[in-house]
Amino acid sequence: MGSVQVIPVTSGGELRDFIRLPWNIYRSDAFWVPPLIRDVKKLLDKSANPFFLHSSAELFLARRNGECVGRIAAILNNNHNRFHNERTAFFGFFESVNDREVAAALLDQAAGWARDQGMNELRGPMNFSTNETLGILVEGFDSSPCIMMTHNPRYYPDLMESAGFTKAMDLYAWWLLTDKGLDPKIVRVGEKVLKDESIRVRTIDMKKFRNEVEAIKKIYNDAWSTNWGFVPMTDAEFDHLAGDLKTVLDPRVVLIAEKNAEPVAFSLGLPDFNQALKKINGRLFPIGLPLLIYHARRIRQVRVLALGIAKKMQNWGGLGAALYYESFRRGVEAGYKSCEFSWTLETNDLINRSMKLFGARIYKRYRIYQKSL
Repeated sequence: MGSVQVIPVTSGGELRDFIRLPWNIYRSDAFWVPPLIRDVKKLLDKSANPFFLHSSAELFLARRNGECVGRIAAILNNNHNRFHNERTAFFGFFESVNDREVAAALLDQAAGWARDQGMNELRGPMNFSTNETLGILVEGFDSSPCIMMTHNPRYYPDLMESAGFTKAMDLYAWWLLTDKGLDPKIVRVGEKVLKDESIRVRTIDMKKFRNEVEAIKKIYNDAWSTNWGFVPMTDAEFDHLAGDLKTVLDPRVVLIAEKNAEPVAFSLGLPDFNQALKKINGRLFPIGLPLLIYHARRIRQVRVLALGIAKKMQNWGGLGAALYYESFRRGVEAGYKSCEFSWTLETNDLINRSMKLFGARIYKRYRIYQKSL
């Protein structure tokens, strides 16, 4: 077999191997969605990703007999540690062949790097924080992931556990078919709230995109501030993400709720562009772009990836129901046939009960792992 060698990524060729490894891992996985190679490069580019203005990461490759068999990123998120008063490092971008020795070598490398930074815990996967893609799929392997959600082989949980990692938190993805309609209680409460003359739910105004982003950012960082693992996004990070999402937004399913003309809540839905990305194998050129455009026009699935209500409004009854109701109604009007709500924390009883009442079911489960150093 040969021994496993883990090396830092220091050259362009090694970075290319790091980015391209998933094409080997998932070559027989019909549900994997190849990411756009240019997007992965941009994400890892320390001069382009505003994450690196406050934090750091090191990329590593695992090789055996000259063959690339695994990868990992060791991540120090200074903003997380300041916000939570922790000394936690993270790992992300984990991929490995089905070999415990390879996985252990990668995770040991990340743990050693974390100890050198003075950290006392390693947690992940997160790419690079809870504001981006994260988690290892542990249930729901029989369908492709939605946009900005992860996918992995069935053996990954075993690799984590065999390396001494335990569960830190599970995340739920919920599935809903629009033809089933809504629970009458949701409809009744939602319509009652919308009759209040001080409440208005509207779609995002793309002509005032920067102002809308500012409003959503303020609500997001306020509404999510007490959630497990949450890290407030910096202005640069939020603007960077908004710029990326602008190209795939469907304004019909991005909603802002106002009370007396003040934005107090939002719901962010995105067409599931993974359905189109799956057709182009990670490249826009020479034929990927026209294929992407062709298949994007046929997307009938949406992911609601964030719903936030300002703290001062969270005890004001019915606003959440109004957002659910309007998100559903407008999604149906826009022609969407199915919806994923993701992700929710397993410990968030209020939102999980709401999802059940909404008629959704858990169809994928993702896990964050941790290990004391």
